[in-house]
Amino acid sequence: MVWPFSSSAQNTSTNPNSSGPKSRDGGFIAPDRSAREKCYESRDRLFDCLDRNDILDAVKEDEKSRRVCKGENGVYERDCAKAWIKYFKEKRVMEYNRDRTIERIKEDDARMVAKQKAEKKGRGLFG
Repeated sequence: MVWPFSSSAQNTSTNPNSSGPKSRDGGFIAPDRSAREKCYESRDRLFDCLDRNDILDAVKEDEKSRRVCKGENGVYERDCAKAWIKYFKEKRVMEYNRDRTIERIKEDDARMVAKQKAEKKGRGLFG
C-alpha cells in the first residue's frame, strides 16, 4: 500500500502509453514552461523536415512522414503531450489553408480594384 504523501506516490508512470508524469491523485501534471518550449522546438524541427520533403498533412501522410522524418518524429512524440501531437499537425494544415484563402481573397480584391479603376478612367471626369 502506498500512502498518498509518500515520495513513491509521485513517481512518473512507467507505462509506455502514458503521456507524462502523474500527480498524487492520478491526474496528469501540466507541462511547465521549459517542457512546452522543448515541445515547440521539437515540433518546429519536425515541421522543417516535413517542409523539406513536401509533406503538408502529417496525419494523412503519416506513414511517409514517419519514414522520411523518423528521428524528428520520434523526438516530437517524446517531447510533446499526446494530445498536442495531433493538434499541432492538424493546426499546421488549417493555417496553410487559411493563408492560401487570404492570398486568394487579396488577389481577387486587387483584380476588382484594378477593374474598377479601369472603368472609372474610361468614363472621364463626369461619368
